Amino acid sequence: MEDEKATKQKILCAIYTRVSTAEGLGQEFSSLDAQRESGESYIQSQKTEGWVMLATRYDDGGFTGANTDRPALQQLIDDIKEGKINCVVVYKVDRLSRSLLDFNQLLQFFDEHQVTFVSVTQHFNTNTSMGRLTLNILLSFAQFEREIISERTRDKMAAAKKKGRFIGGRPGLGYDLDTKTHKLVLNPIEAKLVKEIFCLYLEKQSLLEVAKILNEKNYKTKQFTSSKGHKFGGIAFTNCGVQLIIKNVLYAGKVKYHNELYDGQHEAIISLETFQKAQTIVDTNRRERRSPHKETTNGVLNGLLRCKGCNSAMFAIYTTKKGCKYHYYLCAKAQKHGYQSCSTRLLNADHAENKVVELIRQVLNDDSALKNILNAINEIEPSAQLVTMSKLKQAFLINSPLWNELFPQEKARFLKTLLKQIDYDAAKENLSLTFNETGIKFLCSMNLDPKKEK
Repeated sequence: MEDEKATKQKILCAIYTRVSTAEGLGQEFSSLDAQRESGESYIQSQKTEGWVMLATRYDDGGFTGANTDRPALQQLIDDIKEGKINCVVVYKVDRLSRSLLDFNQLLQFFDEHQVTFVSVTQHFNTNTSMGRLTLNILLSFAQFEREIISERTRDKMAAAKKKGRFIGGRPGLGYDLDTKTHKLVLNPIEAKLVKEIFCLYLEKQSLLEVAKILNEKNYKTKQFTSSKGHKFGGIAFTNCGVQLIIKNVLYAGKVKYHNELYDGQHEAIISLETFQKAQTIVDTNRRERRSPHKETTNGVLNGLLRCKGCNSAMFAIYTTKKGCKYHYYLCAKAQKHGYQSCSTRLLNADHAENKVVELIRQVLNDDSALKNILNAINEIEPSAQLVTMSKLKQAFLINSPLWNELFPQEKARFLKTLLKQIDYDAAKENLSLTFNETGIKFLCSMNLDPKKEK
C-alpha cells in the first residue's frame, strides 16, 4: 500500500528550454544545456516531495518567444494532453513565452490539466493569487523587453540605411555580397547586363520589349544557391523582373529610406540621371495606358482553365471601353513574356465558358461516364449537393434555365466540385476536361476563340 501511495504522489516534471538564436547551439555545452542543468538541480532538490525528472528533452533552439509556433513547445502541449506531465520547469518565465496573451493562455491550459508551472530563478506558486500576480508582472516586463528590442532593431536598420549601408538580403543582379565586410561589391559581368537593360529600356520604353530582347539573347536572371544547396533564379526575364531592376535605386549608388535617398557605400552601375530618366518613362507609361486589364475574381473558370501550349494558368480579367466591361481569360505567360510568346493569348470569357458547358453536356449524355464521375464526387465531397444524377443532368440540360440563373461564384463552385482541370490547346484547337481525382478525361476538337470559330 505504501508503494502504491508513493507512486500516486509522483510528480512527473518536464524541463522546457529555449533560446532565440541558433548561434552557439553546436557547442559542447550550449545555453540550452545550461538551462536544463539548472532545471535538473531544482527538481533534484524537490526529490523528497516526489518530483521526478522526465528523460524527454523539450528544447527549442533558434525560436522566438513572441509566439507559440515552436516544435518542442507543441510536443510539450501534446504530452500534457496525454497526461504524461504534472509539472513544467523553466529557467525563467520568458523562456516559455514573451507574449502576455500567449502566456496567459498557456497558464490556463496548465490549470485545466492540473499541471504546475515553476520558474527556477523566479520563485512563485501558480496556485496562489499572489503567485499569479507576480507571474503576470514578470511576463509584462518580458513582453516590454521584446518590444524594446524590436524598436532598437528598427532604429539600427534606419541608421544603417541613412549611412548608405546594405542591411541584408540577397544582392540584386550586378552585385555580390562580401561576406567579411557585409558590403555590396560590383560583379563586372552582371553589371554590364544591368547597363544594357537600362539602355534598352530608354530606347524601347517597354518592359515587355526589353524582356523579349533579353530572352532572345538567352540572358537569365541572377541565380542563388541556398545553404542547403537549393538553387533559385537563373530563369528567363519577365516584364515584372525587368521592372524590379529599372526601379531599383541601388544601381544609381543610392539607398532609399522613407522616400529619401542617401548616398550608398557601394559603387554605382548607372548614373543618377539615367535612373531618373527611366523612372520618368515608367510613370508616363503608367499614366498613358488607356485600357488596362484588371484582374477579377468573378471568372467561372478561374483555377481550372490552363493554356496547354504554355502549360500556364489562365485567369479572368476585364477591360472597360466606353463604359462597358469586356471579360477575358488571359494566359499568365502571355502577360509576363508578351503575346508573341503564346498561341492562346486572350479568350472571350463568355464564349469560353459556354463552350466548356457545352462539352460537359455532351459528356453527361453518357450514363456510364456520368456514374463514374458521380462516384468520384461522393468520395471527395460526401456532403456535396451534386450527388444525384438527376440534379447534375438538370443543371446541364440543353436550354436548361438552372445554369443561367446561378451567380458566377455558384457556377465556379459547381465546376470545381465536378472538374479538376480544363486544358485548351489553341494551336490544335483542342479542349480537354479532367474530372476530379478519377483522372477521367474527355477531349474534343473545339475552338474557344469566336473570331477563329468556323
